[in-house]
Amino acid sequence: MGIQGLSKLIQDVAPGAVKESEIKTHFGRKVAIDASMSLYQFLIAVRSEGAQLTSVDGETTSHLMGTFYRTIRLVEAGIKPVYVFDGKPPTLKSGELDKRKERREEAEKALKVAEDAGDLEQIDKFNRRLVKVTSTHNQECKELLKLMGIPFITAPCEAEAQCAALVKDGKVYATATEDMDALTFGSTVLLRHLTFSEARKMPVQEFHFQKVLDGLELNREEFIDLCILLGCDYCDSIRGIGPKRAIDLIKQHRNIETILKNIDTEKYAVPENWLYKEARQLFVNPEVADPTTIELKWTDPDEEGLVKYLCGDKAFSEDRVRSGAKKLLKARSTTTQGRLDSFFKVIPSENNTQKRKSEDNKKGPAKKVAKKGGTPYRGKPK
Repeated sequence: MGIQGLSKLIQDVAPGAVKESEIKTHFGRKVAIDASMSLYQFLIAVRSEGAQLTSVDGETTSHLMGTFYRTIRLVEAGIKPVYVFDGKPPTLKSGELDKRKERREEAEKALKVAEDAGDLEQIDKFNRRLVKVTSTHNQECKELLKLMGIPFITAPCEAEAQCAALVKDGKVYATATEDMDALTFGSTVLLRHLTFSEARKMPVQEFHFQKVLDGLELNREEFIDLCILLGCDYCDSIRGIGPKRAIDLIKQHRNIETILKNIDTEKYAVPENWLYKEARQLFVNPEVADPTTIELKWTDPDEEGLVKYLCGDKAFSEDRVRSGAKKLLKARSTTTQGRLDSFFKVIPSENNTQKRKSEDNKKGPAKKVAKKGGTPYRGKPK
């Protein structure tokens, strides 16, 4: 679920924090991809076009097809992807997982009604709601990525939190996911639509965390409390408080504790035994693998291994798999140099800023000319 309404709130209140670009803009950058979100997109996209792609045994292969070809396109665009898979869900997420289970059960019942009525639109709608990324999907994609030479990580807990840790440590440039809670975990850059921007003809949305804070006029602690008010995966939210009211309350009172002392609890229903403090701590100090111990390594694809894995029972075309492997190899050889900004980073210093201001003043129309020995004096000769 991520954070409800956060993307729109940022675009409305802090539009300068969001930049739209083409995928090629990110040439040479390393990007951590939320694997489960990516696989879910592939399963949903194929199902919306009809039946799932399957192996000769009837097992779904849509996740493999999507991962294989979309990853090739990312590498051809000069991006170095690393996929991050979810580990165990945090205890606090159990309530959200129970709600998802209930929604799935309701969708199954509604699907049966739609099938009996022959309502194709409703059948498609509830079929999409029943899509779920399983441990088998994840494991099969890990095997595929290994053969493609693409690194992957299994997080101890939430993938978005691990992605954010990699970004903050400088191992990668950004987190690629549709879930906005990557920002709540502190990812300095979030990329939305990266894995499907070309297929859907959509620009990549780039959110910069510091600009988000500046635009919303909040610090990180206040931003986390805002996200909890909006609605997150770890606790219920206060009924009746929408995005506009939430940002107004945070700006006025600066934290949830003070908000609770000042709002009308008759009008705004606060959840019983509200676990907002625990949710806050999970965002501040999530369970992640130490990024300094993680080595990311991209290698050449194993063409024969890919053919053996994807063809035959999984029913992939051998010609297309071999073509894909060759595209990967070619893209790797042409993008090894990377971006210049990955080697050089200009950091403005106070001395440089003062020097630049001084030079600008000298060049301006109102510059002062001092006399020294009857000759215009413009400073020490270089």
